[in-house]
Amino acid sequence: MEYTINKLAKLAGISTRTLRYYDELGLLSPVRLSSNGYRIYGQKEVMRLQQILFYRELGISLDNIKNIILSDNFNSVEALQSHLISLLAKRKQLDLLIANVEKSIKAEKGEIIMKDQEKFEGFIEKMVDENEQKYGEEIRKKYGDDIVNRSNAKLKGMTSEQHAQLEALSLELNNTLKAAFEQGDPEGALAQKACELHKKWLCYFWDDYSKEAHIGVTQMYVDDPRFTAYYDKISVGCAAFLRDAVLIYCK
Repeated sequence: MEYTINKLAKLAGISTRTLRYYDELGLLSPVRLSSNGYRIYGQKEVMRLQQILFYRELGISLDNIKNIILSDNFNSVEALQSHLISLLAKRKQLDLLIANVEKSIKAEKGEIIMKDQEKFEGFIEKMVDENEQKYGEEIRKKYGDDIVNRSNAKLKGMTSEQHAQLEALSLELNNTLKAAFEQGDPEGALAQKACELHKKWLCYFWDDYSKEAHIGVTQMYVDDPRFTAYYDKISVGCAAFLRDAVLIYCK
């Protein structure tokens, strides 16, 4: 079955402007143009649009979606299986948050006593699962399943106090790194303080710290555009600056 751009947009619940934008990006082009110049989409394009929307639902950028879908190794069945796993994880997160709200209501009414750690169930699970979706494949290839699984378990076992400490440390790290980057000296005292804070931050996730792993993870920040984009939000070029500072710190 074939669809005009208007019919496909209505079918998918998106705008025709979005479909035109996907065409401009080379992400989803019509199979042909009709005699009167309308975009016509076939079943192959319908399937690709479904894949795009699945990836968008999981928070993946359009550039990364394009790289995935246009890859020679792309397998639609494997992609759907991966989507299913991710969506089931999201459902689990929502179930935890719903249970959290229900418990909180009962606690506010005085019907039950709720432990502080219970108040954060679902939030930490969500953080771990989001990290897994964004970076899990690369990190598991680099460090192995056992290390990643132990790291995730450590995070999920955090108390509310530990979680608050991690949030505060993350803010201090980013602010210190930004100030050090503006100074422009990876050997400077401020840059080395940022490295020390980064080490402390890593130890919330890692069972064992090593200089080699510290250097390796900051190199990954430079090599992987998703990590680079995170540090670019602090200041463009921060990923490479942190990598250089950590090389000095680990000497």
